[in-house]
Amino acid sequence: MAAYLQWRRFVFFDRETVKEPPGLDGAGAKPFALPPGIAVCDSGRGSLIWFLPRSLQLSSFQAYKLRVTHLYQLKQHSILVSVGEDEEGINPLVKVWNLEKRDGGNPLCTRIFPAIPGNKPTVVSCLTVHENLNFMAIGFADGSVVLTKGDITRDRHSKTQILHEGSYPVTGLAFRQAGKTTHLFVVTTENIQSYMLSVKDYPHLELDTHGCGLRCSSLSDPSQDLQFIVAGNECVYLYQPDERGPCFAFEGQKLIVHWYRGYLIVVSKDRKTSPKSEFAGNEAQNSDKQVLNIYDLCNKFIAYSSIFDDIVDVLAEWGSLYVLTRDGKIHVLQEKDTQTKLEACKSMLFRKNLFEMAINLAKSHHLDSDGLSEIFRQYGDHLYNKGNHDGAIQQYIRTIGKLEPSYVIRKFLDAQRIHNLTAYLQTLHLQSLANADHTTLLLNCYTKLKDSSKLEEFIKTSESEVRFDVETAIKVLRQAGYYSHAVYLAEKHAHHEWYLKIQLEDIKNYQEALRYIGKLPFDQAESNMKRYGKILMHHVPNETTELLKILCTDYQPSGDNEGPGMLEGKKANSEEFIPVFANNSRELKAFLEHMTEVQADSPQGVYDTLLELRLQNWAHEQDEQIKEKLHNEALTLLKSGRFKTVFDKALVLCQMHNFKDGVLYLYEQGKLFQQIMHYHMQNEQYKKVIEVCELYGDQEACLWEQALGYFARKEEDCKEYIAAVLKHIENKNLMPPLLVVQTLAHNSTATLSVIKDYLVNKLQKQSRQIEQDEQRIQKYREETTRIRQEIEELKASPKIFQKTKCSICTSALELPSVHFLCGHSFHQHCFESYSESDSECPTCMPENRKVMDMIRAQEQKRDLHDQFQHQLKCSSDGFSVVADYFGRGVFNKLTLITDLPSGKVATTIEAGLQRELLIHTKRST
Repeated sequence: MAAYLQWRRFVFFDRETVKEPPGLDGAGAKPFALPPGIAVCDSGRGSLIWFLPRSLQLSSFQAYKLRVTHLYQLKQHSILVSVGEDEEGINPLVKVWNLEKRDGGNPLCTRIFPAIPGNKPTVVSCLTVHENLNFMAIGFADGSVVLTKGDITRDRHSKTQILHEGSYPVTGLAFRQAGKTTHLFVVTTENIQSYMLSVKDYPHLELDTHGCGLRCSSLSDPSQDLQFIVAGNECVYLYQPDERGPCFAFEGQKLIVHWYRGYLIVVSKDRKTSPKSEFAGNEAQNSDKQVLNIYDLCNKFIAYSSIFDDIVDVLAEWGSLYVLTRDGKIHVLQEKDTQTKLEACKSMLFRKNLFEMAINLAKSHHLDSDGLSEIFRQYGDHLYNKGNHDGAIQQYIRTIGKLEPSYVIRKFLDAQRIHNLTAYLQTLHLQSLANADHTTLLLNCYTKLKDSSKLEEFIKTSESEVRFDVETAIKVLRQAGYYSHAVYLAEKHAHHEWYLKIQLEDIKNYQEALRYIGKLPFDQAESNMKRYGKILMHHVPNETTELLKILCTDYQPSGDNEGPGMLEGKKANSEEFIPVFANNSRELKAFLEHMTEVQADSPQGVYDTLLELRLQNWAHEQDEQIKEKLHNEALTLLKSGRFKTVFDKALVLCQMHNFKDGVLYLYEQGKLFQQIMHYHMQNEQYKKVIEVCELYGDQEACLWEQALGYFARKEEDCKEYIAAVLKHIENKNLMPPLLVVQTLAHNSTATLSVIKDYLVNKLQKQSRQIEQDEQRIQKYREETTRIRQEIEELKASPKIFQKTKCSICTSALELPSVHFLCGHSFHQHCFESYSESDSECPTCMPENRKVMDMIRAQEQKRDLHDQFQHQLKCSSDGFSVVADYFGRGVFNKLTLITDLPSGKVATTIEAGLQRELLIHTKRST
């Protein structure tokens, strides 16, 4: 039971007297006066009955001939239900009016039926109608209740029956609809009962053994769970359909009870006046003073209280309360807006430190979150100043999302208040409003408190519930020495870099770090092996080498559950991991050999490094057997064909390690035959020099000349080798004899006997050549004489063509035919088919063209010679001119079919004769 004397009083309503609209003369408005003799009233659908619209223009119609005793205006329909009398005596009638339809200017009466059940005369005490128009209940002074079920606006579709009979007058009725369940509350002067109308036979339950007077009951709205309110002289009781609820000790004789927008309106008799009878609410004396109280049952305060003179009723319409008094005045109670109410009450409540009431009031009036947050902040400041830090932090927690967290954090940075700060920061994280600094601070609180259980609870939330910056948490835990917690977070949230950094730098668990890398996706495993490979190779070389082999061949994360072949393995570039093996040559060799075996197309750097590694091992090995094995391995690698594109690099490696067989092999592969011979010359391997000349002399003839010069410079007795070289030079005619003599003149041990045979053979060959040249000269002279004679004959005497066969098809010659001065004859059709020019003999044309080409070439060379001489004289850089002409092939020797090693004069004569012959050889037909 709540004692209302302890409730705070506020003035949440403004009271005014309703005045008439101003007249045309502009005079001041007078108080509005109701007509005298009002017995009953109700509100709804925009009117106060009579009919009083907002314009205050009264209207009325005669509903009954004698009197109206009860009215009920439905809120959701334009239906008015009335009870009154048309005749003297106890004969009440129920009439249902449709206010939207008219009948002769009056509302349409859709139904009339007697209110009294049966023929037993009694007085109607109360009336209620369900908003769905399917139920209507009428209470009587004899204790009976009549229920009409069905469409109350029509006789045909409704059924009337006696629902309740008793010995005490019925003082109140109310329908309660919750879902599909309908209840009817019945209150008399002595008891309260509840009927369930949605069930057959209408079962009922007695809720209490005391009742109330007329108009002292009402039904609350959903904010109070649709409870039935009964006001007694000592208390106000609330009821559910099946039980009694709370009660409030509001003393005083209750005259009227209503419910309005979450407020309980109670009109009670002023204590200073004499009491009235319990069942005579309508018979109040004019001199009585009455108190109207408006209660807020949720927040337990009085929203308004005022004294009126003899209240007829309190009606709610147009968003306000209207108080009708017996003197005909209407007083309007206008509720203040929410902000005004809160400002009016907060100052008083805050002064008296009634923050809880202020909070409840703000919530009930749906104050926005910013306003509520400000109340929580002030309440928290109040508790903080009183030293109640636990209570203060609870209020500050309620401001999260509105109040800047730093405002609260600064107040609780003291070490003695670290528990409160921890609670605040925890809530801040739970609402996902924390930043990295808040996470750092919370974790530091945990570590200072050494509260491992809370720390684990904070970090071991599920993935979907993470409300903090994980990376910040890892840093703080690592700094505080909570390595296991930091590693847990890093692994759970896939912060691979932090996981490996802590494992390798702090915990020193290299095996676990390597296992973790093996579970990562390819890209991350590759990058982390590049970053931490050297550390892992230093501490766990074998395991690291095996992981690198897998990473560079066919990598699949070790944590994948897919079967073999489900995922296509990726391969890393093995060359990029060579620096990882610094100071681990044994593991490096194993890695490189594995890569070359399983992956023949490994990068070139792999083969280069493996070659260098094998050459190093070969150069430093002392055991002859092992050295021979390493020698073969290195040479086999060189011969694998993988060093064609890096020939120079492989050659440098072999030279650095003095690997002779490798150097010679690479010289041979690079066709560096002179380098091979020079290599043997440096090592004075005479037989090898001769062998090189024999092997590669055909490809590079200068080898023999260099060999002759080499042996000529030797002071040792090299006659055997000189003789072999001279024999080859003689056979191939590689050097002029004079140059051979000059070359051997530098050797003091080479006597004339060494080159005697060479010189004799050379002189004999030249003598034979001279004889052949003289014979050819004589032949050319005779030929020239003959040709000149033919030319003279052609000039001086006619040419007789005696050919009988075609020179092309060898068939008998027939007209028309074509004859040439050269003596060839052709059928005309054969000539046209095979001839390329009308003026040349098809048979002689190939030979003639060769001669003409030679003549043109000689003329072009003569012109080029003149041009060359001119440019050479005028140029400041003669060498560049010579190089330019040399690159264009000007100095190349022109080889002709008729070019024989004879004297210049003979060649010139022969060319001139041939040219003269071609000029005078023309076609004649």
